[in-house]
Amino acid sequence: MRALVRDAERASALARAGVDLATGDVLDAESFARAADGCSVVFHTAAAVTPSGGWEAFQRPNVEGTRHAIAATERAGARLVHVSSVAVYGSGTRYRSGGERTDEDTPLAPLPETNYYARSKRESEALVMDAHRDGRIWATALRPDVIYGTHDRQFVPRIARLLSHGVAPVIGRGASTLAIVNAENVADGVVRAAATDAAGGRAYNLANDYDVTVAEFFRLAGVGLNLRLRTLRIPTTVARVGETLFRMATPLLPGNRVKAVSFSPVDFLTRDNPFSSDRAKRELGWDPPVRPEVGVCEAFRWYAANRE
Repeated sequence: MRALVRDAERASALARAGVDLATGDVLDAESFARAADGCSVVFHTAAAVTPSGGWEAFQRPNVEGTRHAIAATERAGARLVHVSSVAVYGSGTRYRSGGERTDEDTPLAPLPETNYYARSKRESEALVMDAHRDGRIWATALRPDVIYGTHDRQFVPRIARLLSHGVAPVIGRGASTLAIVNAENVADGVVRAAATDAAGGRAYNLANDYDVTVAEFFRLAGVGLNLRLRTLRIPTTVARVGETLFRMATPLLPGNRVKAVSFSPVDFLTRDNPFSSDRAKRELGWDPPVRPEVGVCEAFRWYAANRE
């Protein structure tokens, strides 16, 4: 097993686990090709999620990096498993009428020009599928939603900081299910896709391993952080007004991180997970091994022990 890393010293945990480290960058086509040489499968997981800057800050690593992944895979004669995102659906149409879940057959609606992350993920996935369709490579794409787990540098640290004062702010009743998935369960699905011939040219949501409500997630996070949490109830109308005011103010803020992703935190915290992962369970045999009562506690316990 080999990993393409920019800094071997920072990736020492991989080396200790027996992974061969190849130093390079997804934007360096030659180093990517050298890393893929001799491999039977290339798992392309690298992407910029919240870089500072406009479209180019997303386009270069996410779209051009995927071009290099395709070229490296073709040169190695390998399979490509591309980790995409449910962001390809956009934020405006993922919540369907009548409670119907968004699945892989849901039409992809036009995206706002400033939704840079979603645009970059949709374009990069399209490149992968075109390469498969043209016979250049065998490829498949996996679409997780918000990933959490140990070693998380995005979602878990933000929630942990929110809860650090012992208060869990819950909008409404906190009974909606979160659009989250455990990292180990995503890895399980990714490996299954690589080994499934029929997955070639197909996309799969890995977006709801288990249903976890907001209130239960916060409770399990508190267990992992060893915090006794008090619940602060926030009316949904108040939360939506606050979100609207914040979005109105974002053009005045420096940088484009907030403006780049048209994502509603209030929807995330008050509406049920809108995605279906039935295709992955049916075609890949995806049976997520890590339950939330274990995975959520472990993720926040790891953060508490390693946040420095």
